[in-house]
Amino acid sequence: MIGLGTLINCAGIILGGVIGFLFGKYMPQRVREGLNMACGITVLFIGISGAMEQMLLVGGKSMFVVICVALGALIGELINIEGLFERFGEWLKIKTGNAKDKDFVNAFVTASLTVCIGAMAIVGAIQDGLTGDFSILATKSILDLIIIIVMTCSMGKGCIFSALSVLVFEGAITLLAKLISPMVTDAAQNNISLVGSILIFCVGVNLVWGKRVRVANMLPSVFIAAGAAFLPFSF
Repeated sequence: MIGLGTLINCAGIILGGVIGFLFGKYMPQRVREGLNMACGITVLFIGISGAMEQMLLVGGKSMFVVICVALGALIGELINIEGLFERFGEWLKIKTGNAKDKDFVNAFVTASLTVCIGAMAIVGAIQDGLTGDFSILATKSILDLIIIIVMTCSMGKGCIFSALSVLVFEGAITLLAKLISPMVTDAAQNNISLVGSILIFCVGVNLVWGKRVRVANMLPSVFIAAGAAFLPFSF
């Protein structure tokens, strides 16, 4: 069944969020802060390891990273993607009866960026759309479940609603799989993994040191990186 991978991924996030919420509310603030720090350090490590793996695989691509991230940030800042995320989060907070939860929007945005950024989401959704093979998204759902458990314990139930972001993001890619698939060559996948890992690192920075980087505004970098694989020259 095409699209099953996205549904499995969403189910994993919801399950992880529910488990985290049920256990997290019994934890004292000190424990929640410790979990938040642990989650941030883990996300930092995932970002660093993913970026270094790709840089070692394809050789030094410092200039490539600088150009992609700078152009992506410029486009994202002009559009203000982060603001769109936050406005949707505010709307969602009110519609779900969580108007008094001051951490809801930050939890929703941070969790959404964590589970949506990366090659597994894009490649897995394309594979699911073309062949019905949801194995990549099923594996991702297990990873997301664990991450969302920890994030929900420390940040609150706003993290649970990141399942909506995954449903829209991966669902759209699955539906458009035949159009997008020619773009996801091995080179494009490597570029997506490299730049996506850097953005995941930035999510970790925000978790550990407080919100310092508008990561959502850097999302166009991933698509610029994928498109760069088709240029007749490398940089």
